[in-house]
Amino acid sequence: MRLFRKKRRPLVELDEVLLDATNIPSFNQARMEGKRELPISIRSIYGVGVVFLVIILLFGTKISNLQVIEGAEFKSIAENNSVNQAVIIAERGVVYDRRGELVAWNEFDDRSVYDFPIRAYTDRLGLGQVLGYVSYPRKDSRGFYYRTEYIGRSGIESAYDSILRGSNGTKIVVADALGGIVGEHTISLSKSGEALHLSLDVELSEAMYQIISTSSARAGFRSGAGAIMDVHTGEIIALTSFPTYDPEVMADGYDTETIELYNSDDRLPFLNKVISGAYTPGSIVKPFLAYGALAEKIIDPMKQITSTGEIIIPNPYNPSNPSRFTDWRAHGVMTMREAIAFSSNVYFYTIGGGFGDQKGLGITKMAEYYRLFGLGSSTGITIAQEQFGVVPDPAWKAEVFNDDWRLGDTYFTAIGQFGFLTTPIQMLRAYSAIANGGILLKPHVLLGKQGESLDLNLNQDYLKIIHEGMRMTVIKDGGTARALERKDVAVVAKSGTAEVGVGNAYVNSWAAGFFPYEDPKYAFILMMDKAPRSNALGATRIMGDVIEWMSINRPEYLGIDINQIN
Repeated sequence: MRLFRKKRRPLVELDEVLLDATNIPSFNQARMEGKRELPISIRSIYGVGVVFLVIILLFGTKISNLQVIEGAEFKSIAENNSVNQAVIIAERGVVYDRRGELVAWNEFDDRSVYDFPIRAYTDRLGLGQVLGYVSYPRKDSRGFYYRTEYIGRSGIESAYDSILRGSNGTKIVVADALGGIVGEHTISLSKSGEALHLSLDVELSEAMYQIISTSSARAGFRSGAGAIMDVHTGEIIALTSFPTYDPEVMADGYDTETIELYNSDDRLPFLNKVISGAYTPGSIVKPFLAYGALAEKIIDPMKQITSTGEIIIPNPYNPSNPSRFTDWRAHGVMTMREAIAFSSNVYFYTIGGGFGDQKGLGITKMAEYYRLFGLGSSTGITIAQEQFGVVPDPAWKAEVFNDDWRLGDTYFTAIGQFGFLTTPIQMLRAYSAIANGGILLKPHVLLGKQGESLDLNLNQDYLKIIHEGMRMTVIKDGGTARALERKDVAVVAKSGTAEVGVGNAYVNSWAAGFFPYEDPKYAFILMMDKAPRSNALGATRIMGDVIEWMSINRPEYLGIDINQIN
């Protein structure tokens, strides 16, 4: 019967009956006025309920998975990684040259290989061995630091590591269950290392390097090195070794191909040749022998000795085969000043070992005076490991060769040969002592620092004779350092040529001296290593190019009045 029941019509309200189309109220329909609200249908309520039920089931499943199925694993992760203490790597101190130019500083790593500042170095040439490089802090495979400091490996980075090294800080790192960083809290701040101001003029050092480099290529020298030092403070204002290396390549360590080239280069680019290279000095030792002969009153400086080009010593065991000790030319009659200027071997053979009626200083006293000027001993400079070198004497020969000392050994030692080895820095300090009146200084590279000193109590009259002879080397016809003669500054110098290699097939060329002559301020040393004997380009001419550069770019070092130039 229910099927035939009439459908119930909606109830018609009174206001609907009386609603007149011509009398419709003015409703603001944009604000929903005049709209009638209808009740929500049961179907809509059931639909919303189903959606919420599905969401609840999904969340419940996920929560069950996290807490029940994988709960133990995530609990372990959360407990182990939620809070960690980490290191804040301190920035290393920056380095300036004497003119305020930055030569070592810190930069952020654009490649994101390192999460701490990396070391950057000047692009100027010839400073690799001087500046050195660092090794960076290192992490293990789990990301924990097993080395938390920069380590200075060589050069200034190593010598002054305690100044440049900062103090690391610490922080708390908060991580989520998956290891993501959600917060950091500093416990103690890091402290950057101190800035270092060097006595070096890096532009001058670069100029010296470039001149040595081009000269080596032109004349066939294997390598070279040079330095300039203040004779009153021990401050080194220029220092370079050719060839060199790039400190950034060594600090980074990733360019293995370039590093392998450095390691296989027989010119030894890692060697600071000024400090760590020991070389046969040749004739630059003669001023020290001259001083010893004067101090021991072996010879009057005005006594004349004749060089015919050689000394012949009879051989008692084989009279037909006498020993011949040659000069590099026949110089004729000379006094001490001229012998220094001409670099006569015969003169120094004679005052060293004796010949004819002239008594010689002898090897014991000769070695004593060489050592007085610091040859064969450490100078005390700290930016590289020093070589001590060798001052030959009978004890040394007996130990090395198990043989007796002979007159010929004394002759060769008098001219800087026969096992004689010295470093350029030793010679630089020794010539500084000649220049400043006999004060042996400790060389260093810190701006404004006074180096430790030792007064050798030298006779100033004897030193004056040495000065005059070295000045004649530059200005007198036949002098061996004429390439250093200039009108703007009076240079005092001594040249040296040492025979080296099998059959003396090669030579080392040296230039040593100081300027200005009247009031010495700076001493210099320049050594060119192992060129063929046929080479005609000597170290004095190369040093002359360096001084020419200085006269244009650094006239104040030469004592040239800048106002007069302008």
